[in-house]
Amino acid sequence: MKRSVGQILGRTGIRIPLILWTIAVLYPIFWMFLGAFKSNAEIYRNPWGFPESFSWQNFIGAWNNYNIDTSVFNSLFVTVLGAVITLVLAIPTAYAIERLNFRGSRFLFTLYVSAMMIPMVLGWIPLFFLLMKLNLLDNIIGLSIVYAVSQLPFTIFVLTSFMSTIPKSLEESAAMDGLSPYGVLWKIITPLSMSGIITVTIMNAIQFWNEYFMALIFLQTQENYTLALAIDFISSEAQYTNAWGTLFASLVIAITPVIILYAIFQQRIAKGMTEGAIKG
Repeated sequence: MKRSVGQILGRTGIRIPLILWTIAVLYPIFWMFLGAFKSNAEIYRNPWGFPESFSWQNFIGAWNNYNIDTSVFNSLFVTVLGAVITLVLAIPTAYAIERLNFRGSRFLFTLYVSAMMIPMVLGWIPLFFLLMKLNLLDNIIGLSIVYAVSQLPFTIFVLTSFMSTIPKSLEESAAMDGLSPYGVLWKIITPLSMSGIITVTIMNAIQFWNEYFMALIFLQTQENYTLALAIDFISSEAQYTNAWGTLFASLVIAITPVIILYAIFQQRIAKGMTEGAIKG
C-alpha cells in the first residue's frame, strides 16, 4: 500500500509540472487563434474571451492588403527548393563518407560534424557579400541555396547513421549484377535510408519555413518577403493602424502548416531520430 501511494505521489509530482508547462505553451497559441477571428474592437474590449461571431475578415485583409499570398508562395518556394537541394547534396556526400573508404573520409565527416557547432551568425556578413557578387542578393533562389547549405552538416550527420547499418552484402550483390555505383546509391541505399531521409526533410522544411534572420538580411524588397518577414512587417504596422486581428490571422496562416505537418509525421520523426541515434 505504501509503495502504491508513493508511486501515485511520484507520478503526480511529475505530471503536475508537465500539465502546467503544457498549458503555458498552448494557451498563447489558443489565444492567437481566437484573436484571428475577432474584430479590433473585440480584441480591445474582451482580449481573453471568445469572439462574439467568428469572422474571416482578418484573413481576407491579410491576404489582400498585406500580400500574404505572395509571402506564402515565397516561403513555400524556399522551403521546397531548399529541402530538395539539401537532399541532392547530402545523400551522395553521406554515402561517400560512409561507404567509400577514401583518404580523409573520417576527417571530412569530423569537419561536417564540427560545422554543426559553428553559429550561423558568423557567416552572415561573408554570405551577404558573396550573394551580392553572384547577383543572388534579394533573390529567393539565393536564399534557398543558403538554407540548404546551412542544414547540410546536420543532414549528413543523420543520414550517415542510417547508411552505416545497411549490409554491404546488398551493395556487393548489386554490383555483381552489373549495377553501377550511382545505381547502388539511388536504387539500394536511398530506399533503405528512406526513414532517415523523411525525418531530416521534415525537420529541415520546418526550419526553412520558420526562418527569419537570414531572410531579413538577404531579402530587401517586399515582393520577395517570406512569411516571417511579412508578419514582422504587419507587426510593425499594427502599432499604428491597430491591425491586431490581421496580425493574429497572419500568425495563424504561418503556424497552421507546421502544426499539421508535425501532427501527421510526429511518430515518424520520433522514430527516425531514435533509429538514427541507435544506428549512429
